Amino acid sequence: MLDLLIRGGMVVTPAGTGRFDVGVQGEKIVLVAESGVVDLESARTLDASGKYVLPGGIEPHTHIATGVSPAWAGRSGVMTQSPEAASRAAAFGGVTTYVDFAGGMPGTENGDRTDKSIMSRLDERRSTFAGHSYTDFAFHYTLSGEVPAKAIGEIREAIQAGVASFKIFTTFDNKVGYGHLWAIFEEVGRSGGIMAVHAEDDDIVKYMEKKLVREGNDQGYNLHLVHNNISEDISFRKIVRLAEHTQTGIYFVHTTAKEGARAIADARMKQLPVYGEALHNYMHFTSEHYKQPNGTSVHTYPAIKFAEDRDALQEALADGTLSTTATDEYTTYKDVKLSGNTIHTVCGGHNGIETRLPVVYTKLVSTGRVSIERFVDITSTNAAKILGMYPRKGAIATGSDADIVLFDPDLKKTIRLEDLHADSDYSIWDGFECGGYPVTTILRGKVIMEDGQLLGSPADGRWLERSVSPGVLANPVC
Repeated sequence: MLDLLIRGGMVVTPAGTGRFDVGVQGEKIVLVAESGVVDLESARTLDASGKYVLPGGIEPHTHIATGVSPAWAGRSGVMTQSPEAASRAAAFGGVTTYVDFAGGMPGTENGDRTDKSIMSRLDERRSTFAGHSYTDFAFHYTLSGEVPAKAIGEIREAIQAGVASFKIFTTFDNKVGYGHLWAIFEEVGRSGGIMAVHAEDDDIVKYMEKKLVREGNDQGYNLHLVHNNISEDISFRKIVRLAEHTQTGIYFVHTTAKEGARAIADARMKQLPVYGEALHNYMHFTSEHYKQPNGTSVHTYPAIKFAEDRDALQEALADGTLSTTATDEYTTYKDVKLSGNTIHTVCGGHNGIETRLPVVYTKLVSTGRVSIERFVDITSTNAAKILGMYPRKGAIATGSDADIVLFDPDLKKTIRLEDLHADSDYSIWDGFECGGYPVTTILRGKVIMEDGQLLGSPADGRWLERSVSPGVLANPVC
């Protein structure tokens, strides 16, 4: 007897899309069969007629329960929303797994030297989320500044313990210089991990900051002139060359410009394991929105660019150049988000984890730009593959976790702030008309959201050990 049977839906599986029945026993999918062929009893049956049955969304880039810079917030002690709030919003948005961040600069704590190891910092971060997440979660580990040799020596142990990805910045105060980056890439590459990279050219960023201040043009609506197209072009290509020399896989977070997409395309033409991510607000807004009242509410670093960049990102998602969509989830309240109004003080991030699936579906599937299969790839499957969760996550297949979303393509819904579930009082998507919407979210066989009702528990979510497939690190597989 099955615990759960989903009947009558249009199911997207790795082998193709069709009208299948999906059977769940415990936490796993145990049956995917042509609809009506198998006659099995089930403790519960869900009628998915008229709906897509999709693997649960995977959000590969979040900043939850993290401190907000006082320069951005206008005061100290401000945090982004809690794991409970963010994962609640995720459940309503059809997201069953998210990847956040642990670490910082190993060997330092608030400016003081410490002996904390990568694994001890990971344990501390994990304890913040344990028992407080409606959905499953994992962490990229962030390395910052002049990373001590001792910390680089701990990378292999961390990868063996299930931390598959390491994050670095090439700009801001926590940038990693190319000498240290060379050593980090070598160790991550030889140990079977992948690098998540925030790539901007620091010299260009700093030059443009000083230039705009000198000229009296340092208003927040000029952020795209600081974090600009040529900066992305140069930095992406430098990272690719370093990765090529060290035989390291690269996951470029928040690709913003046509130049970044081209750099990734060029790398993939050489069969390098280089992958790129686009944020869903970059697929809709442009730098012109910065000039509107409260316009910097749409801002996420590096910066939203021009209409031609927005269109290039959509095309890159459609043609396979870019592999994933994400949010860079960073939810605060409106007074924090709009506290700063200069190129140095505008707060990054937005309340986005709940809106990604319906927005991406509306922008790309409803318009005929991509198939439903490609939609599943860029919202779930590819992130699972690149970040070491596949086929446990990101697939409706026998043996996979029963992370499943019922998505209604006929539910035309206008996003309203009052209908969202994050811990925030604003949304840049308020008023956006969706061409379809998730109606049921299932985490490892448990229905955690159904018809607008939260049925899960903050104790449901678990930390995930991850291991990147050698194939993902050898060639661009998705």
